[in-house]
Amino acid sequence: MPWVISAAELSSIETAVGELGTRVAHAADELMGTPHEDVGVELYEVERSLRMARRRLAQATEALR
Repeated sequence: MPWVISAAELSSIETAVGELGTRVAHAADELMGTPHEDVGVELYEVERSLRMARRRLAQATEALR
C-alpha cells in the first residue's frame, strides 16, 4: 500500500523548515561584522530560500485540507 502524506505531516515539515531558517539567520547575524561576513551573506541567501520553501509547503498543506 503506498504511503500518502497528510496535511498534518506537511505542516510538521513546514514548522521544521521554519525553525531551521531561524537558526540559519541567527548564524548569519553572528557572522556579520567579522572576517567571515561573506559566509554570513551566503547564509542569508540560504535563509531566504528556506522562507520560500516554507511558503510553498504552507500552500501544499492548504491544498490537502
